[in-house]
Amino acid sequence: MTQDEFDALLAWLDPDRDQAAHKYEEIRSRLIKIFVCRGCPVAEDLADETIDRVAGKVEGVAPSYVGNPALYFYGVAKKVYHEWLRRLPAPLPAPDPVPVVDPDPPVPDPEYDCLMECMKVLAPKDEQLILDYYQEEKQAKIDHRKKLAEGLGIGLNTLRIKVYRLRGRLQECVEQLMKQFRDKQ
Repeated sequence: MTQDEFDALLAWLDPDRDQAAHKYEEIRSRLIKIFVCRGCPVAEDLADETIDRVAGKVEGVAPSYVGNPALYFYGVAKKVYHEWLRRLPAPLPAPDPVPVVDPDPPVPDPEYDCLMECMKVLAPKDEQLILDYYQEEKQAKIDHRKKLAEGLGIGLNTLRIKVYRLRGRLQECVEQLMKQFRDKQ
């Protein structure tokens, strides 16, 4: 970028040179963040390339451009990013999978089998409720349960009670089937 291009770029950003310099730094920082968020290891280089391209075109763009100049930078950045992606070497093909023979085949779990049988006894909506209720982990689990309760039009405590009762029914069913299983052995 030449000095004339840089001066024209700053003039386009703001008539006050100090304000223009501040906007320039904000735009550059934002471009770097955009590239970093896209997983680009050369984010600063691509941000500088974007600014250089805009500076090279600013004399033709600025007179007719309406709106925030930063948006123009972001549009150019998108094209720069796509060009960078095309320059990357193609990934190596994945090797053919080698069949693995499991020396320890899975041991049948009669308790799990009983649970699956008992789940079939539940009404489809109750079965889905139990499956949905026990999804996610940590904070995502809490948020998911709140959304689940909202979706059903009930309070969170009501949802807990409903699931507690369903779980109790499942537990009784599993215990009965397990007793039958043990009696057969």
